[in-house]
This record gives sequence, structure tokens and C-alpha cells, in this order.
Amino acid sequence: MKVYYEANKRRWNELVGIHAKSGGYDITGFLRGKSSLHAPELEALPDVEGKSLLHLQCYFGMDTLSWARRGAKVTGVDFSDEAIDMARYLAQKTSLDATFINCNLYDLPQHLDEQFDIVYTSYGVLCWLDGVEEWARIVAQYLKPGGTFFLAEFHPFVWIYDDDNLTDLVIKYDYWHKAEPDHYVGDKAYASGGMKLKNTDEYGWAHPLGTVVTALIDASLRIRSLREYPYSVDEDQFKFMKKDTEGYWRLPGDPLPLMYSIKATKP
Repeated sequence: MKVYYEANKRRWNELVGIHAKSGGYDITGFLRGKSSLHAPELEALPDVEGKSLLHLQCYFGMDTLSWARRGAKVTGVDFSDEAIDMARYLAQKTSLDATFINCNLYDLPQHLDEQFDIVYTSYGVLCWLDGVEEWARIVAQYLKPGGTFFLAEFHPFVWIYDDDNLTDLVIKYDYWHKAEPDHYVGDKAYASGGMKLKNTDEYGWAHPLGTVVTALIDASLRIRSLREYPYSVDEDQFKFMKKDTEGYWRLPGDPLPLMYSIKATKP
């Protein structure tokens, strides 16, 4: 697995600089006070004032720091050292109190010995993990008794389609999890207006919805809600999506769930 993670890390390290300059992430707006959070997580976690929050796979911390602006005491974790450097820079620029840890998620117990009121992760995170069973155990480990876990994620059904097709939904990938990841090759950076990448290889794993839910149950978490959404926060998911009045992206006629969320608690 190491070779896959190293390739992904090289790609994400390169993406940091590109995204920092792009309008897709709008760091300028963020520094002026704009939140990067979306409706699913804000509806699920309406009051985080004074609560400790651990953000897994935080990238360069805009969501983490957006929670800090809402009063949470935040810690963010990501495997990209360039992303964590940027997260610390953004924390300093915004004068927000935040802790950021650079490590592979599976290695987090070697770097952090603490429990939190909330564990949070969102949007395009699970595909970079080769297995969700250990992920779920780590989530449970870092939750205080009575604490809340929240995941917002792109629906696994979406990943079976060819996202380069310009006009229609065409099945290209397997829905089911495999030990070996899917290998993607692309030189265009998402959310960047088509800027080119040198690190063109990336590897991702499919995780069916039932596998994710079962992993959390097996980690002794109690599922409080499972929601599916007909819209996406990602305009690049399919080329023929349309922007709705709330600023989210939809397929014509809303035929598929594009995202889902899970809220769970630790007894």
C-alpha cells in the first residue's frame, strides 16, 4: 500500500500550491471571513461553541478553521505536509487557535492521545483509504463517550461513472471494494480552471455505502441518521451538471444521489 499512498501524497502536495492560487478554493474570500462549510454539516452540527472537534483528512484546513470561527476548539489531521503547512499559515493569518498534525490517518494514534466531543470529515475523503474498518475504529477511539461523529461524502454510486464524459452517465468503474485500488491518470487539477499537474498518477478505493455504515456499527457507534442528497458541492463531478439557486450542482431531473451523510454517536 505504501507505493499508492506515496503517489497520492506527491499529487496532493503539488495540488496545495495550485489550489492556493485558484478561485476554486477562494482563499482570499476565506481570509476575509467566508466560511467553507456546507448545508449538510451545518444542519447536522448547528452548535459547536466550546466543543472540541477533530477534523480527519482536513487538507489545508479551511473547514477546520471555519469550525473554529463558529467557536469549536479544533485539531486537523492530514497526510500532506504541504497541506498542513498551508493550514498553519491560514490559522496564523486569521488569528484562529488551531492544532494541525501531519500524518497518515492510520498512524494518528502514534501522534495524538486525546478524545473529542466531535469527530468530523467530509467530501472526497474515503476513496483515499484502502480500508474503512480501521478508519471507523480510529473515529471511535477519538470520540468521547456521548460524542458525535459526522461524515459528509460523495455517494459511492457516483464513482462508477466516467466523469470525463461530456453528455451522459456511462459506467466505467466497479461499485464494489477491491484490495487493489483503481488507478487514475490525469494532468488537470480539479477546482483550478484546468491548471496542469506534474504528478499525474493517483490511486483510490471504492467503499460501498453498506460497508461504511457496517464499519461504524462494528466500531460500536450508534447511527443516528443516514441522509442522501440529490446535489453535489463539486461542480467537476459531471460535466453536464447545472448549478441550483443554493449554489450546489445537480444532474437534470435529480436521478441519482450525489452525496450522503452519516451522523453517529458513541455510547
